[in-house]
Amino acid sequence: MSMVKVTYSLDDATVRRIRAVSARLGIPQSQMVREAVADYAARKDRLSEAERLRMLEVLERIRDSPPSRPQEEVEAELRQIREARKRAWRSKT
Repeated sequence: MSMVKVTYSLDDATVRRIRAVSARLGIPQSQMVREAVADYAARKDRLSEAERLRMLEVLERIRDSPPSRPQEEVEAELRQIREARKRAWRSKT
């Protein structure tokens, strides 16, 4: 892995935390920062608690809303889709 030297301005409290954690773990500060950035990047792909709650609320509203069409119509459409997929799959083999 190639390393690139960069310069960032950080507040005193952040620098103290970096130094303290890297000393406690016995690793270089640069390694600690790389690991912290990798951990942060992995977590940013997850939903925040507010986003998760909002999405759950939307799903609950959808679940509690009345159906937009009769169940028989939905089942008939699903049968048509399944049959079309079976035909398409058979034609590929």
